[in-house]
Amino acid sequence: MISFLDLKKINEPYENAFQQKLKSVLENGWYILGKEVEIFEKAFAQYCQTKYCIGVGNGLDALTLIFKAYIQLGKLQKGDEVIVPANTFIASIFAIVQADLIPVLVEPKLETYNINPDLIKEKITSKTKAILAVHLYGQLAEMDQINEIALQHNLIVVEDAAQSHGAKNNKFENLNSAAAYSFYPGKNLGCLGDGGAVVTNDQELSKVIHSLRNYGSEKKYYNEFQGVNSRLDELQAGFLNLKLPNLDTDNEKRRTIAKRYLDEIKNNKIVLPFWDYSNNHVFHLFVIRTENREALQQYLAQHNIQTVIHYPIPPHKQKAFDSEFSGWNNTSFPITEKIHNEVLSLPISPVLTNDEVGFIIEILNQY
Repeated sequence: MISFLDLKKINEPYENAFQQKLKSVLENGWYILGKEVEIFEKAFAQYCQTKYCIGVGNGLDALTLIFKAYIQLGKLQKGDEVIVPANTFIASIFAIVQADLIPVLVEPKLETYNINPDLIKEKITSKTKAILAVHLYGQLAEMDQINEIALQHNLIVVEDAAQSHGAKNNKFENLNSAAAYSFYPGKNLGCLGDGGAVVTNDQELSKVIHSLRNYGSEKKYYNEFQGVNSRLDELQAGFLNLKLPNLDTDNEKRRTIAKRYLDEIKNNKIVLPFWDYSNNHVFHLFVIRTENREALQQYLAQHNIQTVIHYPIPPHKQKAFDSEFSGWNNTSFPITEKIHNEVLSLPISPVLTNDEVGFIIEILNQY
């Protein structure tokens, strides 16, 4: 069986180093917000070319705390509208809702699966105060156009980078707002449990998030804000410190596999993803489309190729939202719905062998 993602194999090379890191943390005797978190925050900020990094409990909390911090700073108010892609993992929208803000859905481009900048303007109202750009499947959203729209309308831009560790383009500029990352085990940079981070160049925003993640406190038992308990675990930070130096190499392996898929899969029943062969995509997922997804998935399973659907139900069709946003389940976002009905994710990871990639291509071409 070719696994969709073999986490055991991915983490095997680090096993001895992980054991040593565990021993080191145990011997140090400091288990919450210690030197490992501090080292990782500095290293990841440097990697992302930002001034600040705040380690938090997970990617959802990272996003939510950005919005809550902007509320504390008076730059957002509860009830403000935030534009967000209709095609995204549900956590993007949960973060907006959990910060008492209102999500406004915008269709993606069918080719890239990311939010369509041309459709953002028509959704902007007097209540619109922010745009949440999601870099879905590892491919950067069209940030130049999104930032230009935000500048014209005085909007905050927040980036959901939970799937895009290491993605960059030639016009990369340091963040003027904030981006949220997840280190869930299956991510391109994954720990051995939950973890997340916020990166930003905004010192004021950084200080508030730094406080909010730790009960709204900078000094123990003195609480400036109504915060939460969402801190990157000391041990997980230690594991991430071991894996971060290899992230670019691992991403390049993913791009190499993606290039083979794009060059060698020849089947008119399969729609391949768009990629301009730049560094703007790190292929957290390699997502194809087909009209009869169930048949293709079963066919691949019969040939011992494991696939996953990201994601079977679009956010606006989720039961979780229908009572809060009356009628959401009855709204229509045809491009988003087409994507959710047709997408299928192929295996792609740094530990996939050339022979395995070749076999997947061969079987797909025979379908």
